[in-house]
Amino acid sequence: MDIEMVFKILCGIVVIIMMIYYFRRQKKLLSFIIGAFTGGAALFIVNKYGALFGANVPLNLFNILGSLILGVPFVVFIVIMNFL
Repeated sequence: MDIEMVFKILCGIVVIIMMIYYFRRQKKLLSFIIGAFTGGAALFIVNKYGALFGANVPLNLFNILGSLILGVPFVVFIVIMNFL
């Protein structure tokens, strides 16, 4: 099993955990919107300025959806995986 497959499996598990987290919150929609906004902003910043410190994170469907659903932890995880 290669590192990309492990990454996708871990992201799937984290998506399930985050969905459980969002459904248990009292303000579900607000919590999701704030998480999606911060994740999208973090992905945009890393995409725009990541080359300065060696993190080349492309804007593709997987990264965009992951950052919108999982938020900033997804973007941090992508950057860490980029250095491995």
